[in-house]
Amino acid sequence: MSLLQATHLTLRAGSATLVDDVTFALAPGERVGLVGESGSGKSMTALAALGLLPDAVTATGSARLDGREVVGAADAAVRRLRGTVAGIVFQEPLTALDPLMRVGRQIAEPLRRHRGLRGAALREEVARALADVSLEGDRIARAYPHELSGGQRQRVAIAIALAADPQLLIADEPTTALDVTVQDEVLTLLERLVADRGMGLLFISHDLAVVSRMVDRVLVLQHGHVVEEGAVRRVLGAPRHPYTRTLVDSARFLDAALDVGAGSPGAESDRRREGR
Repeated sequence: MSLLQATHLTLRAGSATLVDDVTFALAPGERVGLVGESGSGKSMTALAALGLLPDAVTATGSARLDGREVVGAADAAVRRLRGTVAGIVFQEPLTALDPLMRVGRQIAEPLRRHRGLRGAALREEVARALADVSLEGDRIARAYPHELSGGQRQRVAIAIALAADPQLLIADEPTTALDVTVQDEVLTLLERLVADRGMGLLFISHDLAVVSRMVDRVLVLQHGHVVEEGAVRRVLGAPRHPYTRTLVDSARFLDAALDVGAGSPGAESDRRREGR
C-alpha cells in the first residue's frame, strides 16, 4: 500500500484551476520531489494531502494517507493523521511557529495529543526531540521563536513535525528562507533524520540542485499539471518535456554565471581585499 496516493487530484479556487488531474504515489521509505516555478501547484498539492487547504479552495479526486481518504473527510478524522502518519515543515518557520508560546510547549503539544505524555516523561521527550535536531534542550525549550536564529527556528519546526514519529515527512521549501551555510546544515539534518527513521519524504522545491540531493524520484509541475516524472537523475540529466528542459537550462546558466563570477579578476581582487 502507498503511504501517500493522489489520484486525479484537482484543486480549484473559484474559476481558477490550481492543480489539474494530478496522480502519483509515494511508497513507505521513498523520497519523492515536486519541482516547478512559483504557482505551479507544488505547495497546494502538499496541503491537499494533509487536509490543510484554504476555505476558498475546493478539492476533487482523491488523496489518501496510509490508505485513508483525506479529500472530503471531516477535519477531526484528518487531524488524527497529521503528526502520526504525516508531518510537515513549512518554508518560513517564523510564521509557522506560535510567536506567543515557548518552543518547549510547542514541541510538547503533539507529544501530549498523539502519545499521551505528561509530566517528567513529557519533559524528557521534549529534550530528546531537541537533541535529535542538534539543539541545546533547556535554553531552546525556554525561548520564544523570535529569540532564535532562522536555522534554530527551522530545526524546532522539524522537531515538532517529527515529534509523533510520522511515517512521512513533507518538506515544503524548508531551506528557502535560510542563508546558504544554514541551508546545508538543515538539509544534512533532514537527510539523517529521514534515513535513521526510515520515513518517506515528499520534498518540495524550485532548487534543482537541492532536489537532486534529497530525492530519488521527481515530478515536474507546470500550471498545475504533471508534465514529466521519473528518476531524478534521468529527469534532470536528460529532460524530455520542454518545460523541464527550460528549468534545467536555467539552473545550469545560473551555475555557470556563478562559476564565472567566482573566477573573474574582480572577484579575485575582492577576495584579496577581504583577506581570503
